[in-house]
Amino acid sequence: MSDRMRRAPDLSVIRDEVRAVSAYAVPDSTGLTKLDAMENPFSLPAEVARELGERLAQVPLNRYPPSDPRVFRERLAKAIGLPEGMALLLGNGSDELIHLMIQACAKPGAAVLSPWPSFEMYGLSSRFDGCRFVGVPLAADFSLERDTLLAAIAAHRPAIVFISWPNNPTGNLFDRDTVQAVLDAAPGLVVLDEAYLPFAQDTWLPQLSMRPNLLVLRTFSKMGLAGIRLGYLCGDPAWIGEFNKVRPPYNVNVLTLAAAGFMLDRTALLEEQAALLRAERDRLLMRLRSVDGVTAFDSAANFILFRVAGGSVAADRVFAALKGHGILIKNRAHVHPLLAGCLRVTVGTPSENDAFINALNASL
Repeated sequence: MSDRMRRAPDLSVIRDEVRAVSAYAVPDSTGLTKLDAMENPFSLPAEVARELGERLAQVPLNRYPPSDPRVFRERLAKAIGLPEGMALLLGNGSDELIHLMIQACAKPGAAVLSPWPSFEMYGLSSRFDGCRFVGVPLAADFSLERDTLLAAIAAHRPAIVFISWPNNPTGNLFDRDTVQAVLDAAPGLVVLDEAYLPFAQDTWLPQLSMRPNLLVLRTFSKMGLAGIRLGYLCGDPAWIGEFNKVRPPYNVNVLTLAAAGFMLDRTALLEEQAALLRAERDRLLMRLRSVDGVTAFDSAANFILFRVAGGSVAADRVFAALKGHGILIKNRAHVHPLLAGCLRVTVGTPSENDAFINALNASL
């Protein structure tokens, strides 16, 4: 059949909820200072990188990874201070673990709930796994609306409640008492997503033994290892055992396991980098607040959300101008009404942060 006669494919076999959305977009950052994805900007020291390369060269790439990397999980549990009697599940980034939890709980009519706006994958994974997603609006100051949130839990009886701690993209830690109230009220699981733990330094991990419906989700990404794609879920062994049934048998590859195992012996290096970024976050926040026409919000993460005067049209213009100056950040102005006029910048190195502020002043 010639190209001229070729018919377009009939996509009606694809589920409506898949056809209705766009693929997750990762912008091209070639030639730009990359401050859009909450990555650690520091590379490994040359000597550490050389040692890591030697370690990875010894990995047998012709063999499948262990289906149950027990030794690594035991080392990780000890490193993070996992409470006695609790268990770990490894994932190809925390994104996969979010999907696995929802997939395992996706009974007909099941709901997944989260304060909103928050991490986009909560909503996307819910819809792709056939669950109803309920986003409960935050207050104007990005705090939890306690009564509204508890009413939504009572009305929808969600199988899973996701709470980002601190929240992405707003950067704030929610009120602990309100989260405790959610744990009391939720009929199903409550997942505290601690992706930004190195910067928030505030965890729910010690409560795992006291809260049978609590799970803590973490990732290696924000601590400087985004490229290896490794997340882990902490909780009661009964929950972990059920989620393990839907986990692909070789979901974490051998190079990821080897790199993560290597870095578990060098956590002091990653903690030092996180401390530098926390200091830079505070400095960057002060500098943003000195810029006319900018409102910068408190952050416990490695990024800062800020609003520019003039609303979303102005935010679009500033975003484009910054890109023209060689700086790539994230435009959040059209994601949710509460984020109108908002942009998000990742905390970079001191020189990157200075370049961003200079470009911002020139873009307003």
